Amino acid sequence: MAQVIHGIEPISFLALVAVVFVRSYCLYRLVKPFMASEVMPNGACPGRKPQNRNKGACYAAAAYFLTMLFFYVSSLNLDVYLICAIGGLTVFSVICWADRRNYRQKLFLTVTFFSLNRFAAAMAEILYDNLYAFAGQTEYMGGHPHMWLALYALVCVFYLAVEFALTAIGIWLVIKVYANKQAEMEIKELIMLALPSLMGMVGFEIVRYYRVFYIIKTQKVDNFYEMLSLLFYVVSIVTIVVVIVLYQDIKAKQEENLQSGLLEAQVAGIKRHLGQVESLYRDIRGAKHDMANHILTLERLYASNKAKEAQAYSEELKAGLVEMAGEIKSGNPVTDVILQEMKKEAEKKGISFFSEFYFPADCGMNAFDVSVILNNALQNAIENTLANGRISVVSYRRKNAYMIEASNTFAGNLRWDSQSGLPLTGKKKRDGHGYGLLNIRKVAGKYAGDIDIVQKDGEFRLCVMLMAGEP
Repeated sequence: MAQVIHGIEPISFLALVAVVFVRSYCLYRLVKPFMASEVMPNGACPGRKPQNRNKGACYAAAAYFLTMLFFYVSSLNLDVYLICAIGGLTVFSVICWADRRNYRQKLFLTVTFFSLNRFAAAMAEILYDNLYAFAGQTEYMGGHPHMWLALYALVCVFYLAVEFALTAIGIWLVIKVYANKQAEMEIKELIMLALPSLMGMVGFEIVRYYRVFYIIKTQKVDNFYEMLSLLFYVVSIVTIVVVIVLYQDIKAKQEENLQSGLLEAQVAGIKRHLGQVESLYRDIRGAKHDMANHILTLERLYASNKAKEAQAYSEELKAGLVEMAGEIKSGNPVTDVILQEMKKEAEKKGISFFSEFYFPADCGMNAFDVSVILNNALQNAIENTLANGRISVVSYRRKNAYMIEASNTFAGNLRWDSQSGLPLTGKKKRDGHGYGLLNIRKVAGKYAGDIDIVQKDGEFRLCVMLMAGEP
């Protein structure tokens, strides 16, 4: 444009600051849902909002804003690719510093943000150029040269609004379709998810180069090429979203298959417990059959004035019965076996085990469901309790509510999944970890109940509420 516009510098600077600010805000909105899990203070309940949960996203947005603004307003003559690389490295470093986990996912977020924003900015630039060229060719602008500054300000606002709207839509779609935001990302998943963004950026540079080359050479805009460019950017954004959707479908099927496998393992465990109960009953029947002989032996010892021998025989008989039947009496043979096995496993690790659990025979509850709760709760407790620690499990009634509480000593800090409200596991889910509490919640929901978790004073406590009939 040959027209010289006076007073354009302040507007250009304000437009530049506004663009960087809008991009920083979009980055904040993208990163925030993935940074939601933070260390909860002792005693906090998972339903409560974590303190300062958005700090990581705020830090990333602020770092990006300051970094990019510095390069844009400074006199440093750096290549645009180098500037973007430094900005991306800054964002990645800050979010990794703020949340030291799942680094591959954070790399994916960084790459996705820059690609979405570049596509949106390119579309906004095409619309901006065409709007400015169209408005500048009107008779009104030809007869009102003093309005060029206002036109420039107007199209800058238009550019800012379009870039923000397109970037925000792309980010909203990514957040919406990316369901398992707290799941650990594997290297293969990173490659699959980041590839559309990287390929799109390559195409972006090619399309942009030929567009600028054509405009400079011909001094005009090819409307057909402009439409193809817009279509390419739209397809690039859609491709990113579609790949994420496919990724989530694959993850959902993997989760379903893993949970099915775990359920089969738990059913096999319950069958094993039932087999142990049958063996216990056979032993009891055998002891009952031999009881007459034991009584006869004791009578003969007492009749022969061998009280010490009789007492020793009695103690030996009592120890044998206790070992056979087990020390724990919960009111149900299946839960007896489970509690006894967990007690032995805990004591092997040097953990004391205390039980005041009683099976509610009059509540109409399935022993299998209660066994799932005990298995998962106590196995988690054993895995997360150090030697010389303590595990306890108790149960009680409150009107029509049946409560199970499993607690263990735990001095660490927990991270919480903002979607499920449950602690995040530090182990790989593909190894079967991270589903215990989900299975417990599923059983509790079957009886119109729920679970609650409290970490306080060096103790982790799981409370399970099951609704049942009046005793």
